[in-house]
Amino acid sequence: MFEHGVAFRLNSRVRRLVAPNPGMMTGPGTNTYLLGDEDVAVLDPGPLIDEHVDAILRAGAGRIRWIVATHTHPDHSPAWQPLHAATGAEVIGAKPWDDRFQDDTFNPDREVSDQDVLQTGEFTLRAVHTPGHVGNHYCYLLEEEGMLFTGDHIMQGSTVVIVPPSGDMKAYIDSLTLLLDYPLRSLAPGHGGVIEDPVGTVEWLVKHRLGREQKVLDGLRQLGSADLDELVLVVYDDVDKQLHEMAKLSMTAHLIKLQREGRARCGEGQRWSLQA
Repeated sequence: MFEHGVAFRLNSRVRRLVAPNPGMMTGPGTNTYLLGDEDVAVLDPGPLIDEHVDAILRAGAGRIRWIVATHTHPDHSPAWQPLHAATGAEVIGAKPWDDRFQDDTFNPDREVSDQDVLQTGEFTLRAVHTPGHVGNHYCYLLEEEGMLFTGDHIMQGSTVVIVPPSGDMKAYIDSLTLLLDYPLRSLAPGHGGVIEDPVGTVEWLVKHRLGREQKVLDGLRQLGSADLDELVLVVYDDVDKQLHEMAKLSMTAHLIKLQREGRARCGEGQRWSLQA
């Protein structure tokens, strides 16, 4: 199912290629989706790995017309360059909003906006701005299938990291809730398999994030004041310590949200405490 280099058909309009970049943060590897058979859109071209680029070009077989990126992290967008050079396909997406862990080569022909539509004789693809993981993140709804390509907004089997400064916890929770307004039948994430319970998944993620936020508040109440290294041990005591450096990014996003809401403050020495 997750064999690298093999285009796996998900439905009559969509095939999936998994990049050979498996790991702790990427699961089986980054999913690249090929939409359409006559004129093909490559959604999330993936990392700059020659064998993955070659696999996309083979699967597209001279019919690649568009290259679409959900966002510009190095495991999702860099392969746009050789694909564009080989095919002349139109590149669609949003440039990075900051320079943290970003693919600064990304230069779209068409800067995407919320509700933009790519329509062909085979499919209709609608852009939905879903900031949170990072500010320039878009999900894309394949309207005929009710399938939402979620990039790193939603992943199978794990929660995503919120990466400040453009990553924003309030925006993430808000844009998760926004998805409930759409007629979704499945979620096609950037990592892992297709998720068949969109509503249940979204509701669980919102509940999980709010629960983690409560652990931040409880941790500050317990410690009095704390820096990130101290606080992460309490807030993420249920997570492998190898992941704590990444967890600190999401925890910082929670703290920034709480600070904006007047519930937490950052004092001398970057020590956080509850707002009196």
